[in-house]
Amino acid sequence: MIKLFKKYPILSIVVFTLIMLLPNLNVIDVSIMEARNFITAREMVNDGNWVLTTMNGEPRYQKPPLPTWLTAISGMTFGLNSTFALRLPAILFIMVIGIYVFKISKIATGNISLSTRNAFIALTSFYIIGITIEAPWDIFTHGFMCVAIYHLFLVFEKATNYWKHSLLAGCFLGLSFLCKGPISMYALMLPFLLAYGFTFKFKQVKAKAFSFVSIIILALVVGGWWYLYVRFQDPETFNAITEKETSNWSSYNIRPFYYYWSFFVQSGLWTIPAFISLLYPYLKSRVSHLKAYQFSLLWTLFAVVLLSIIPEKKSRYLMPVLIPLAINIGFYIDYLIKHFKTLTDKKETFPVYFNFGLIACIGLCFPVLGYFFLGDNLSDHLFAYILASVVLFSIGIFLLYYLKKKDLTKVFGFTVLFFACVILTVLPLTKGYTNDNYNPISKLKTEVEEQRITLYGEGYISPEMLWYYGEKIPFISIHEGLENLPKDKKFGLLTKDAFNKKTLEAFEDVFHIEKKTTYNLNRFPENSKQYNDRLINVYYVFERK
Repeated sequence: MIKLFKKYPILSIVVFTLIMLLPNLNVIDVSIMEARNFITAREMVNDGNWVLTTMNGEPRYQKPPLPTWLTAISGMTFGLNSTFALRLPAILFIMVIGIYVFKISKIATGNISLSTRNAFIALTSFYIIGITIEAPWDIFTHGFMCVAIYHLFLVFEKATNYWKHSLLAGCFLGLSFLCKGPISMYALMLPFLLAYGFTFKFKQVKAKAFSFVSIIILALVVGGWWYLYVRFQDPETFNAITEKETSNWSSYNIRPFYYYWSFFVQSGLWTIPAFISLLYPYLKSRVSHLKAYQFSLLWTLFAVVLLSIIPEKKSRYLMPVLIPLAINIGFYIDYLIKHFKTLTDKKETFPVYFNFGLIACIGLCFPVLGYFFLGDNLSDHLFAYILASVVLFSIGIFLLYYLKKKDLTKVFGFTVLFFACVILTVLPLTKGYTNDNYNPISKLKTEVEEQRITLYGEGYISPEMLWYYGEKIPFISIHEGLENLPKDKKFGLLTKDAFNKKTLEAFEDVFHIEKKTTYNLNRFPENSKQYNDRLINVYYVFERK
């Protein structure tokens, strides 16, 4: 099997991604960004809003629809209420990124083994996985962009027979634009162009000018039609949303220029190798492909600088930087694999022992850490706890053994395996800790249908709450007077906060009001940093006297 994977590196990337990510795809609770995407996908299917997209019945044009189309199609195929089905497309795009990191690396270096390692570094970089939960649109736009960059790279490199790559580059550029506008063009494509120009140099520019123009036109057509359609079909709403989104770039989540300077930490297990890979004076005489290393280094640094210029900053915006960074890390790992056995300088060996030794220690300590985390819930998750403990402890032992033997090929392999096994065996244990007040809303839709009443919302209801409820919730305002309340004999009302006595007294002559329950999607207690007030809603039933 290992020989088969070495012979077919893309197959190894595909199989590794599927085995690592599919089994626990529905374990983590739906996040706010996912909920927005999933609600929009549900309303695409149920209401037919495939182009003029909506969320809870209201126009939602903040993001283009391509990722939501893919999500909706997966939902129609495997179940619209299945978290597994709706997350599946994002997972497939992690695989796409892994494959095209391999392909781009192969063009730059011609080295299959090095390129394969680069792909696995990308697949085990923390935030490339995390972004699929926090911001589903990002993985799509950057996945399509990786494909576009690969074909554009070939256009630059080939002297003939590059028209097919020109067409594909234009199409995938447009598809990336149809996922999240120009985000990936700015954060991934522009740094790539700058890095390529500085290192490999643009060749035959005049001869390829028509090809370049064709790429731009095709990208505009494929990526821009939806914006034009919505602009003419619903101009007032579209303009209002566009103005708000544009103003956020300079007035929302403003951070200093240096906010992203710790970007290499986002790579997780590879943090120390990532930092060392950025030390050009140290590595320039040690890497086996100097020009390719210069290319990946500049691609990474240009991306960070360009993102730093934008006033609005969020940690998740750094995700595209991890793509060229994975390639950059690969050059350092390649150097270690070839030379670590002969290294004697402690300045070179200590970071290696510290980084991989720390990972090994985490594996060795997991049985104790898991025991204290689960606490009283241990008995309910005993098998999963034992499995995770045995697997991670064993990998920790192997890591230390091969680290002592200075076999960095094996150390690299077990580090990749460690990350995959954390996803496979530890992730299910996150369900082992649940707040006593946790009360999901998933059964409320059935209750109101059985009672034949309508549910309304008042104040704020989080996207997560709307998603788990399973249907649109129309909003009303109790502060606009009795005449504006529903005329129903009986109806349900989901509110942000519990009504105070004064509010209840204002309606007691007309309604009998019963507080039914408080829905709480927080799995962690109120004193935890993970606790969020927006995940709480109070449910009342109003009945006319």
